[in-house]
Amino acid sequence: MLNNEYEVTIASDVSNGRDGIGVEIYFKGKLILEIFRDDTKKSREVTTYDKDIPLEVVEASIELFKKEIPWDFQD
Repeated sequence: MLNNEYEVTIASDVSNGRDGIGVEIYFKGKLILEIFRDDTKKSREVTTYDKDIPLEVVEASIELFKKEIPWDFQD
């Protein structure tokens, strides 16, 4: 579970060749991690924006993604 220093945003993106939805994880207001379901590429991807992210944060973020974002791709 992410503590109160982390903020989560569920966001869709339909730009720059992407079309899908994901979760963004912020630490003290700075985006550090994104997990995105790209319906165009039929893939799920993790992007890190910070060098060192605790494993517990990555695991909690994946758990949150699986809970909040529908698994099936959209056409």
